[in-house]
Amino acid sequence: MLTNSDPHHQSAVTALDAMVASARTGFACLFSSSDEYERALISERRAQGRYGRPPSRVPLMMFIGLSLIVAGAALLLSR
Repeated sequence: MLTNSDPHHQSAVTALDAMVASARTGFACLFSSSDEYERALISERRAQGRYGRPPSRVPLMMFIGLSLIVAGAALLLSR
């Protein structure tokens, strides 16, 4: 252990301690959990427009409807 009582030495040690404390705060995480991080990430990406709107159900419903019409016509014509 150093016992030097030089004021320059003490100020250097104090400055070094302050730099260490400052460096440690730079590694702190803004989020308390991974779920919170994921929510923030997804909301940020939605704000940027990366996720499109969900696909519309209209084409699927039209396909099902036309399939039923074709099946009904085939049943009527087969009699």
